Amino acid sequence: LLAGASKGNSAILHTGFDAKPGSLELACLREGYRLYREIHHRFNLPLIETGAIVAAWTDEQKARLPDIVARAHANGVTDVVEHDAAWVRDREPNLAQDVKGGVFVPGESVIDPWSAPYAYALQAVTNGGTVRRGATVADGKQQQNNHWVLNLSDGTELRAGTVINCAGLYGDIVESIVRKPPFTIKPRKGQFVVYDKPASKLVNAIILPVPTERTKGVVVTRTAFGNLLVGPTAEDQDERDRASVEEDTLRMLHEKGSRMIPALVDAPITMSYAGLRPATEHADYQIECLPERRWITVAGIRSTGLAAALGIAAHVGRLYGKAFGSVPPSNNIAWPVVPNISEGFPRPYMEAGRSEIVCHCELVTRLEIETALTGPLPAGSIGGLRRRTRCMMGQCGGFYCTRRIMEIVNGRIPELVEPNGVPSPSGQGGR
Repeated sequence: LLAGASKGNSAILHTGFDAKPGSLELACLREGYRLYREIHHRFNLPLIETGAIVAAWTDEQKARLPDIVARAHANGVTDVVEHDAAWVRDREPNLAQDVKGGVFVPGESVIDPWSAPYAYALQAVTNGGTVRRGATVADGKQQQNNHWVLNLSDGTELRAGTVINCAGLYGDIVESIVRKPPFTIKPRKGQFVVYDKPASKLVNAIILPVPTERTKGVVVTRTAFGNLLVGPTAEDQDERDRASVEEDTLRMLHEKGSRMIPALVDAPITMSYAGLRPATEHADYQIECLPERRWITVAGIRSTGLAAALGIAAHVGRLYGKAFGSVPPSNNIAWPVVPNISEGFPRPYMEAGRSEIVCHCELVTRLEIETALTGPLPAGSIGGLRRRTRCMMGQCGGFYCTRRIMEIVNGRIPELVEPNGVPSPSGQGGR
């Protein structure tokens, strides 16, 4: 979980102000935005209402601002307003002084990119669902009774009345089980640089570029964890399971960030990372129901997937109901509360009598790590543990806390165990 397309994004709850009018992406974004705001508190998920400014740095970009406002209003985001350069500089005094104007989008917000999908999966498990990890779908066949038998890589079979293909970066490969895919997944890599926490004070709002048809461009934003983020790039590649970072690209992002915010020139960078988005040759989401095959396709969910997730789920639920009959409503839905790992809200290190602090850069306690390793959906990798707790994600990169964390993990993460069952201190056992 959180190791594919969901692990690397800009963590923005988008309003859909700049989406293509009439698109499925816009509909899912608008509904997802509304639903997240309605239910985030029930999961204990953060919502940091920063607003966003689409900043223009050239006369050509400034000339496009009225069109951005018009599209936003057509998309139902009617509080979007254009402002002159003086207003932008007053609102964001650390921006380069040659900014030529901007569009203010009050509803754009920052959220925790990892705790949200984790909460959704945890709710599914809490309410009777099952998550199978380490079990790739190898192939499948529809039976005479129209039900499916899927063969998994661990040698087991999975029987299903209906299949929903939401395989992300492998969506077209899974789709080939039922038909020749009408789309091809072309992973689009986005690289990011993360600045140390003092840099987050340099901006108030999310700073967005004037977007293109291909990408939303390089964004400068605070994160839910108190850092400042610059990125992403948009680089198509063939490899689906590896997102590398390149020094030249990271240097370019640093230069772009410093061009917009000059004080970033000397700001220390805490880390860099890259994520892969499951882009296709189509501009819109690829969501379709095949009633006769009892199959629903959910593919091509690009950079807006985090914000649109709940809207996508609602849309797929309606497709299912129309084709196969509505799922009976439940009056006893459980709402599991996930631990808060974002800044600005209470965290365990603040509590009296708390357990020892293990990661001092990010102030992560022993109890937080132990909790992430237990329960109905325990962390299954070191990356997962990091994204559940923020351990090893600070300025030292885990230099000071890794040994203590390995002692706490004590073989409970499969990737850290040698084939003979002995814990691997290096963290690379069996790989």
